Amino acid sequence: MFEKFIAAFLGAKLGKLAEFEPLSKHTTLCVGGPARVFVQPSDKESLVKIIGLVRELDLEYKILGKGSNLLVSDDVFEGVVIQTDKGLNYTDIDGSLVRVGAGVSDVRLAYEVAKQGLSGIEFLSGIPGTIGGAVFMNAGAYLREISDVLVSVQIMNEKNELVWLNKDDLELSYRKSIFQQRSDWVILEAVLQLEHGDKSEIMDTIKSRKEKRMMSQPLELPSAGSTFRNPEGYAAWELVANAGLRGYAVGGAKVSEKHTNFVVNAGGATAQDIADVIAHVQKTVCAKDGLRMHQEVEFFNWKN
Repeated sequence: MFEKFIAAFLGAKLGKLAEFEPLSKHTTLCVGGPARVFVQPSDKESLVKIIGLVRELDLEYKILGKGSNLLVSDDVFEGVVIQTDKGLNYTDIDGSLVRVGAGVSDVRLAYEVAKQGLSGIEFLSGIPGTIGGAVFMNAGAYLREISDVLVSVQIMNEKNELVWLNKDDLELSYRKSIFQQRSDWVILEAVLQLEHGDKSEIMDTIKSRKEKRMMSQPLELPSAGSTFRNPEGYAAWELVANAGLRGYAVGGAKVSEKHTNFVVNAGGATAQDIADVIAHVQKTVCAKDGLRMHQEVEFFNWKN
């Protein structure tokens, strides 16, 4: 079936394709085994055709943005990985309404709208993913979430139809959305409602938060961002630190000394190393405080 997919993809000139592409090259943790087929659609129309094709051939597939918030196993993924951060990388600003492709960088969008004097997504300037991922996870920071500005989302549903869904249809809550239960829905675009503000004040906010992140987060090392969700009423980093796990390591993976809600690749880590660190943190905190530490990072292509 892969041969049929490759022939159809290349024949229709739908973008770039590679076989057995290491996903470690496309994740912010810099780990992950190869994808049997790895493609980068040239545009939204190509993505729609690719999704239709993999479904027709009954191939497994995974949509990938910038590979943040993701822990890919060390095994071969016997399917098609579709990276959208090039082909769905477009923005249309109409007053305070912003229509944006799912592959657009959160950071780039935050700066782009700030330069237009638009406020509301300054918090995205520190999230190293894409808008599609932000909607999928209802990403947030500084007491703000994408749900605060989201109006609607265009998806490709299980019937290969392009459909617009209103925010109220998306079951958005802390780090959750309906997309986590609907793996057969593909996020294509989002519409955001922002507010006009003072350009210099917006840029100052982004700048000051960047400086704070550089001081407090291990941005010099590969990570997936925050590893654990905050249990209600608690700060995840504090629970990990109080459990004596600062600097805890397995192989090349460790709990950051700088910020204990980051598990980092300190050099040569495997995906299994990182998974082992996460599991140990969960077990230790549960034994000490009786709290379950739900990972924020998504596990992909794990057999168990």
